[in-house]
Order: sequence, then structure tokens, then C-alpha cells
Amino acid sequence: MKNYQTNGESKETFTVDKAVDQLGFGRFQLFLSLLCGLAWIVDAMETMLLSVLAPALLCEWRLTAFQEAMVTVTVFTGMFVASSFWGVIADKFGRKFSLVLSSCLTFYFGALTAFSPNFYWVLVLRGLTGAGIAGAPQAVTIYSEFLPTVYRARAIVLLEVFWAWGTILAVTLALLVMPGLGWRYFVFFCALPVLVFNLLCYWLPESARFYMVSGDKEAALKTIRQIAHWNQKPMPLGELVDDNAFGKDKDVDQEEGVESDRRGTFGQLFNKEFLLTTTILWMLWFVAAASYYGIVLSTTEIFSELSASEEKCVTKAQDSDDECWATCQELDTDDYLDILWTTLAEFPGLLIALVLVELFGRKRAIAMEFVLFGVFAFIVSICMPRGLVTFILFTSRAFVVAAFQTVYVYTCEIYPTTIRAIGVGSGSGISRVGAMVTPFIAQVLLKKSIQASMGVYFLLGAVAAVGALFLPTETKGRGMRST
Repeated sequence: MKNYQTNGESKETFTVDKAVDQLGFGRFQLFLSLLCGLAWIVDAMETMLLSVLAPALLCEWRLTAFQEAMVTVTVFTGMFVASSFWGVIADKFGRKFSLVLSSCLTFYFGALTAFSPNFYWVLVLRGLTGAGIAGAPQAVTIYSEFLPTVYRARAIVLLEVFWAWGTILAVTLALLVMPGLGWRYFVFFCALPVLVFNLLCYWLPESARFYMVSGDKEAALKTIRQIAHWNQKPMPLGELVDDNAFGKDKDVDQEEGVESDRRGTFGQLFNKEFLLTTTILWMLWFVAAASYYGIVLSTTEIFSELSASEEKCVTKAQDSDDECWATCQELDTDDYLDILWTTLAEFPGLLIALVLVELFGRKRAIAMEFVLFGVFAFIVSICMPRGLVTFILFTSRAFVVAAFQTVYVYTCEIYPTTIRAIGVGSGSGISRVGAMVTPFIAQVLLKKSIQASMGVYFLLGAVAAVGALFLPTETKGRGMRST
């Protein structure tokens, strides 16, 4: 709490940051966890289905390996194009508005994909679905802005539980639907949770921090009262103020006497304070997505090849008798079960992030997680029994999940409220570039040489680890800034 002088009198004040810390983590945050977690389930299902959809389309329409990769590339192209857009919308018009609008687009185009008459319509509709999915990370933005400082990192990491359940739900749905009904029913069923999320968003609150930087103090105060009521805690005493606010729409720098727009702009990510941070973070987002989706896609390809190989060895690519078409190997029940086992790595990955981020801080945790991911990814290329391949893939995925989640935590903590959504949105956009590149490694290159494919992921992990150590600021224990 702070005091300020007005006509010789000292008045007590509080900020949104202080109010959120004082009101603690209670029923309000638990309710918000469920809502934002559902957004994460939706994102996970729409993304995870790619690892099953592409092989199915390859067999139905006799696609080349390049065309198979394009199914994934178009989705992430849509995400890349739209990610920064949703960040700007969230910072200009609100986190809730951005999240609801993007999820509506995700449901519409996601469900429509099931009715695609040919391969090219799949590409168009999945690309538009990807543009909608790009808004899902704003759930982390709004969630982080309601979390007390002491719980923030742990709560954001625990949100990964919902992503894990989303991936497991997608694989389980594939196991139940794909063998009998086919990919069209599978894609349609994966879109239904998005509709449920859209309906529940009626109860999603707007961020009090967003209201304050927008100059709407009354709305911010109303939201804080809602938190206090749900958590059964007394309201902070005094008047709600913004430490950096000296007007409704403008800030004044007291030292320099310069006005600045209180609404965030993309260019502020590259000012003197954030230039190095943003550059390194974008690299980390790129590697995290390329590595995570690389392991997801590689898992399907590797198990498909194991099923087709008499020796159960993945040291060389599967030969094709057709020079034009990629080899079609339908996934069977054992393949889906093995993919499900590796998907369960999301949970230990969450635990790893939770422990390392508190023990070693954000920077060192990211470095350790990327290094271990790279090592285990490369081990996959060694000839070994199927059971051991499953275990190594499981371990590698656990570490890359931990790395990805810790990058999310750091990004939410390092940027102030005015550019937090833009920071998360742009980072998410760059990550989609990594996801666009990775199918050519995990699906095309892997068919030629698994050692070369996994070697690329080893190098990516090493580069990301070094980059994380050069981040200029450690955010562990630091409060969230407004401007």
C-alpha cells in the first residue's frame, strides 16, 4: 500500500498488483483456471490431431511426403500470420474479446474441415483454423494477470495439465474413432470442445490490469471486488491507483517529462530495454515449437515405420516402391496406444518445469530443459527395441514440454501489462514459424535419415540452452509491471 499527499492530507492507495497479491489464490483463480484450461484443451486437441490426420490423408488421397508435411505447415502458417494480430486485439480491445473471437473462428473452420471435398480444401480450412487457434495463448495472458506474484509461475505451469489432457483426449478419440469412422468424424469431434468453451466465456472476466491501462478505473475496481467476493477476502483499503498513470490515455515520464501512449505497440518490444530480451525470446519460442511439434510428428512417423519394419529398427528410412507417392502405412491399435503412452509425458514434463523453475530460476531451468531434450531426442536415432524407443520418446517429450512451458512463464513475467499480450502473441507467432519448419524435418527428412532428423533437434536444443543463459533479467520473485 502507498500513501500520497492531497491538500496536505495523506491518503492510502493500492494498485491492481497489490490487490491481486493481497486477495491471494482462491476460488476466483480456481474458476479462472478451469476456463483458461479449457482453452488450452481446445488448442491441444486441434494441434495434436495433425499427427494423426496427415498420415490418414496420405493414404486416402495418395499424397507425397511433401504434401503430407503441408497439412501441418498450413495450420502453423495460419497461426503465424494471426498470432501478433490477436495480441494487438487483446491489448487494444481486451483479452476476453480476443479470446472469444478467435475461438469462434477455430470452431467454425475446424468443424468445416470435416466436409472437405479434396486435399486442397483441407489445406485452406486448416490454415483458417490455425488462424483461430493463434488466439488461444491469450488465455495465458489473462490468466497470468489475475495471479498473485508468489503463485504465478507455479499456476501458469500447472495450466499445462489442461494441455496434457487435451493431447490425451485427442489421441484417445483417434483410437476410438479413426479405425471405424475415419478422419472426418475425428476432426469434427475435435472441434466440439471449442463450442463448449465459447458458451462458457460468458462468465470469463476481463483483466483488471487491462482496464487500468485503458483508463477505466471503475471497471477495474469492479473486477477486484469480484475477486474479493469469490475469495472471501476484505477489499484493500484506500483508493485504486495506477503507479504509472497520470491521465486517462497517456503516461507522463516524470524524469523526462515526455508523454507516451499507454496502449502497447509492437515497436515497444524492441526499445532499448527489451531489444535483447525479445530477440532471445523469439529464438526460444521458435526452438520450443519446432522441438515440441517435431517430437509429436516424429513419434507418429517412427511408430508407423516400426510397424512396417520386420526388424523393428529405425536406423534407416523405409524404402518405397513408388517414386511418386509416399509409403502409406495405416496406424493400427498398437501404434495409437504407443502414441498415447508418449503423450502421457506431458504430465512429468509439467512436474519437471514446476520443480526446476522454482529451484533454479527461469533462465537456468529453460537451459537445462532444452539440453536434456536434445540429448534424448538424439538417442532416439540409435537402433533399439520398440519398448525402449517409446521410453526415450516419452522422456524427450517430457523435457521439451517443460522447456516450452517455462518460456511461457518467462514471457508473461518479463513484459509489462501494456505490451504483455503483444509479447505473448508475437512470441507465439514466431513459434509457429518453428512449427512450420519442423514437418520437413520430422516427416520428410526423417524418411531419409532418422540420424539427420534427430541431429537437427539436438542442435536446436543446444542453441536454445545457450540463448536462455544470455537473457538479461531473471524474473523469479519479481512483480508484474503495468507500463
